[in-house]
Parts: sequence; C-alpha cells; structure tokens
Amino acid sequence: MAETDLVKSQETPFEGGPMDGRVLPVLLGPTGHPPKTYRIPVPDPAGGPPTVLVYRRVPRAHSRRLGLVQGWKYQYDPDDRSGGKLRWPWSKPDAAPSGKPDDANG
Repeated sequence: MAETDLVKSQETPFEGGPMDGRVLPVLLGPTGHPPKTYRIPVPDPAGGPPTVLVYRRVPRAHSRRLGLVQGWKYQYDPDDRSGGKLRWPWSKPDAAPSGKPDDANG
C-alpha cells in the first residue's frame, strides 16, 4: 500500500488576510475534517521572531434540506487570543481585562 493512500488531504480555500483567494491542500484529521485552526508562520525579513497568521475553520456551505455542512474554508482571524492553547470544557474562562470594573449601582 502506498503512503499516499494513508494520508488524506483536501483542497481548502482561504479568505481574508495575506492568504486571501489561495487554495491549499490541508491534511485531514481522523474524523475526516481539517483542523479547526490553521497557523502559518511567516519569517521576519530582519531575522526576528516569525509572525504567525491564524485562520479559523468555518463552513463553506450548508445543504438546503438538512442544513449539513458541505465543505470547509478558512477565514482570517487577526485577533487570535487563544495563544495556541487547547480549551477544555472544564477550564476556567479567561481572566477579565484589567482595569476598573463597571459599577452599575453608583
């Protein structure tokens, strides 16, 4: 059996940001879906740390009758705050922004 038979990929379009309009082959996971987040490191020309472009997976289209997802695309997320960490359902929510809390009573 050839190795290409074991690894599946899907041509996935990218929207927004520097990758807008490009279609890249993205490896599929064990469920047959591409990853929820796609990170692209872009080297710094001055030799500094690379800039990381973050794209989020969104449905490309839905079927009319059942509303099932028919393919995926990636949409640019310039305000990524996840920091590359996994979010578990039992994790505490992110800390509130620093500063003075709103006082509705006073």
